[in-house]
Amino acid sequence: MVEPWVVLGSLALEAVVGYPAGLHARIPHPVVWVGGAISALERWWNRPEYSFARRRLLGFVAVVLVTGAAIVAGWAVQWVVARVAQSIVWHVGAGVAVHLAAVGFVALVGTVGLAQRSLFEHVNNVLTSLRAGDLPASREKVSHIVGRDTRQLDATGVSAAALESLAESFNDGIVAPAFWFLIAGLPGLFAYKVINTADSLIGHKEERWRAFGWTAARVDDVANLVPARIAGVLLVLAGCRGFGVMLSDAAKHASPNAGWPEAAMAGALRIRLGGPATYDGVLHERPVFGTGPAPGVAELRCGLRLYVVACGLLWLAIAAVGVAAAGGASWLR
Repeated sequence: MVEPWVVLGSLALEAVVGYPAGLHARIPHPVVWVGGAISALERWWNRPEYSFARRRLLGFVAVVLVTGAAIVAGWAVQWVVARVAQSIVWHVGAGVAVHLAAVGFVALVGTVGLAQRSLFEHVNNVLTSLRAGDLPASREKVSHIVGRDTRQLDATGVSAAALESLAESFNDGIVAPAFWFLIAGLPGLFAYKVINTADSLIGHKEERWRAFGWTAARVDDVANLVPARIAGVLLVLAGCRGFGVMLSDAAKHASPNAGWPEAAMAGALRIRLGGPATYDGVLHERPVFGTGPAPGVAELRCGLRLYVVACGLLWLAIAAVGVAAAGGASWLR
């Protein structure tokens, strides 16, 4: 378990600076590298002439390889930082300052696994376009954060799509990475990002990916089992309502996890999310969460505020873990 203050520092740093566009232009975000590696393995190994069993095995190997590399990378960073800090203290002293510098560096590296700022900016861009009455721009901007077809969406459809993505990404981009960072340090954080990225790219039920992406989908389900429920509770607490909707509607989702934050968002805002949506030209019947009206621009604005409050509650929860851990250590001494 990494120090909670490291995770809290990462969350604070990422909220302030994110992953700057200028840096991304020179050094693509690590998730881009991961996505490239997974896509390359899928092209090489997920061949239609292979049997279902063989493609499933190769999909397992692909996930193990990329996740293993991420774990080694995270462990290596932590090991090098610890050894360098130890060497400096041994030769120079200034133990407290060196420790803080080491913590700060690990926290800085940890920001690459979090997405508070980028998620806020993406959804806020959609909100800004909707408030300006520019529906074509709103459709284009929401297409960056959802997988469904957006060209025919009206303002209500755009608002609903943005809110659903905001709810689900609150878990995938913030709560779950922070959870695994806290539990297993940088190796846990990096492993989760690989697993979640793999699920996004290949963990689908369509014929092409059903065998090769099976492992990615199942491992992602396990990795999000606890965080998704924490995310749902944080959204309910942020809105001071919606617990009943979350409990009754979460299980409607085909995913064992995605329904929790989505139903929580619907309940907290007293709106209706989900329902039919078109993907790649095919209409899919999806479950409905909540019993209120369909969301509009006002509800999207409230949802974005709810998200900010829920992020703040996550910070407080991690700080509480830090205080409790420090108190327990003092008591043991």
